[in-house]
Amino acid sequence: MDDRSRALLKTLIERYIEEGQPIGSRTLSRFSGLDLSAATIRNVMADLEEMGLVTSPHTSAGRIPTPRGYRLFVDTMVTVRPLEEIAAREMEKGLLPDSPQRVLNSAAQILSNLTHFAGVVMTPKRAQVFKHIEFLRLGEGKILLIMVTPEGDVQNRILPTTQDYTPSQLVEAGNYINTQFAGKSFAQVRAHLAADLDNLRSDISGLMALALHSGVSDYDMGQGDMVLSGERRLLNVGDLSTNLDKLRKMFDMLEQKSVLMQLLDVSSHADGIQIFIGGESDLLPYEDLAVISAPYSVDGQIVGTLGVIGPTRMAYDRVIPIVDITSKLLSGALSSPINS
Repeated sequence: MDDRSRALLKTLIERYIEEGQPIGSRTLSRFSGLDLSAATIRNVMADLEEMGLVTSPHTSAGRIPTPRGYRLFVDTMVTVRPLEEIAAREMEKGLLPDSPQRVLNSAAQILSNLTHFAGVVMTPKRAQVFKHIEFLRLGEGKILLIMVTPEGDVQNRILPTTQDYTPSQLVEAGNYINTQFAGKSFAQVRAHLAADLDNLRSDISGLMALALHSGVSDYDMGQGDMVLSGERRLLNVGDLSTNLDKLRKMFDMLEQKSVLMQLLDVSSHADGIQIFIGGESDLLPYEDLAVISAPYSVDGQIVGTLGVIGPTRMAYDRVIPIVDITSKLLSGALSSPINS
């Protein structure tokens, strides 16, 4: 694509985001700063349409961006605007160190309030280390595994077993794990015991292997939850609210959470701002939606993701810095000694 085509595409998307109406040749001529005839602009638009970057809705003479056009725009053309001083102060005041849950809730609310879309924060995944483990006999063939994390979170697992263990055997197995491995990750426990199980008495080695593979592995893969704020604001977005079928699908997605959780989890493995344009992949199958996300960390380790859910026709140049700064402020608030 030559510079002229890029300039016209950038102008078209910027004006469409601003006006919400298909953009015609006259508007492009006025705002592009290029000295081009209407015929030349129409020819360029035809080329861009053939490339799948713009489309003509219905019989309109104007054009609107496609998901592919938005993707090119956000990847190569957006010039991020500095955040307004008032907004920056509001963010700093709202994300002072506090209890982790209140800080996470505040981050989601700030994202929604400043963008007028929905704000979402994926809460940290459950800890992968344990402070204490205990086994209790529930009856023949069933053992209750109780795990306590350093944060005080209690997780229970019912373990089916073909061997009947005595209370003393259960206590001995729990004491061994607590003495040797408390404060370590379950992956470390598994790796260590893979070599040591043969050296333990068979009655407790079988129990420990069962616990690690049947119960702890599920805990190790546990996912966090998410905090969602301002989803009703999306009802005020004309691009999303005019089609009841699309609106229903969007709120089904927000209620079920699985699509968003998968998308946010992908973001947590990426570096910096990620922008998902609806319709361009299975991660966000709703054409009129876009998600701007960024990971956040605690003491330098990425633990979750936050973002804004809005229409594809959003002011990316303004929303991107809001998401970016919120992720940095949230990281700072959660890494504060108050939350350590």
